[in-house]
Amino acid sequence: MTVPSRSDQTGLSLSCVDAVSAIPRDDWNALVGDDHPFLRHEFLCALEASGAVTPETGWAPRHLTLWRNGALVGVLPSYDKAHSYGEYVFDWGWADAWERAGGAYYPKALSAIPFTPAPGPRLALAAGEDRQAAMQLLASSWEGRDMLSWHLLFAEDAEVDDWCAARPELIERRGVQFQWQDAGYRDFNGFLAAMTSRRRKEIRRERRIVADQGLSLHRLEGEAIDAHALEHFYRCYQMTYLERGRQGYLNADFFQRLRESMPEALVLIQARLEGKPVAAALCLQGRHTLYGRYWGSEVMADCLHFEACYYQGIEHCLERGLSRFDPGTQGEHKLTRGFAPRQLRSLHYIADPRLHDAVARFCHEEAAQVEAYCQQAEAALPFKH
Repeated sequence: MTVPSRSDQTGLSLSCVDAVSAIPRDDWNALVGDDHPFLRHEFLCALEASGAVTPETGWAPRHLTLWRNGALVGVLPSYDKAHSYGEYVFDWGWADAWERAGGAYYPKALSAIPFTPAPGPRLALAAGEDRQAAMQLLASSWEGRDMLSWHLLFAEDAEVDDWCAARPELIERRGVQFQWQDAGYRDFNGFLAAMTSRRRKEIRRERRIVADQGLSLHRLEGEAIDAHALEHFYRCYQMTYLERGRQGYLNADFFQRLRESMPEALVLIQARLEGKPVAAALCLQGRHTLYGRYWGSEVMADCLHFEACYYQGIEHCLERGLSRFDPGTQGEHKLTRGFAPRQLRSLHYIADPRLHDAVARFCHEEAAQVEAYCQQAEAALPFKH
């Protein structure tokens, strides 16, 4: 369903839709391109159609769309959230403080990719559209509602800069992830050659440990990922969550829909023991970047996680000409394996000036800590000077 909203003086109009499927796939994808798989119509539709992202799960789709003369010229995936699960930019403390003061923090407006803390574009605009004008119109969608806040998560730096220019009252928050970048290594041996002797030997030792346990690694792409391989992966994926006493956010139907609708974006790294799969990591890929997202194992094996989730991904990037590997959130152990710190930025609109000022102070202090941490992390990278 498309809900008419408002327009500006240039004839650009804003509408909200309560399902990605309300927009034709080709129209949506013509704007977002194919370099960031999570912004594609197929990925977002799989989340909604599988039931992982619905009002019942606390994610009510309210996608912001921009139109000119009846043509779609802009999209911003957005949701009304009843909680803060599945976001990975944690505002639980803000919510608790506001509710203890007698306010209502939820529902809140959110522009992000559900369950996917991968930096990338969020607002996609047609060529020739004025980004500042588009952002001003989009901002009216949360200012005109009875909501305390709007949040933009894991957007690219250029987009964050544009938003800050359009709306200076937005609060910027810093975070950090660890990512691998190709520096002209050519192959895995070239990557190792750029490291100190100690780390080079350690990585080779870890890879030998995996092989000495009788494990072999296999990378499957696209149509080579059959139903049995996907079923085994999903069993492993759920086991990872069950070890922590809960179910994974995503269900089997979601992954099956990805396999059917965008197989070319999938890379499955499978570990086998005596020819039988025992562990799996599922990645997505765009034109330039590999994204490591989902992992699970049926066995306890030394160094297998490093091999399946890091070294295999680096090898895949080098073989396929991908320049970046984003292996997911957290993990200082990535540093010694060649993943450098990257600062990430989120933006937050908070209507009440009292909470706005408190959050702004917190984020300012936190940003200094993130900056210091990144400097220390850079110094701990294992590359030769």
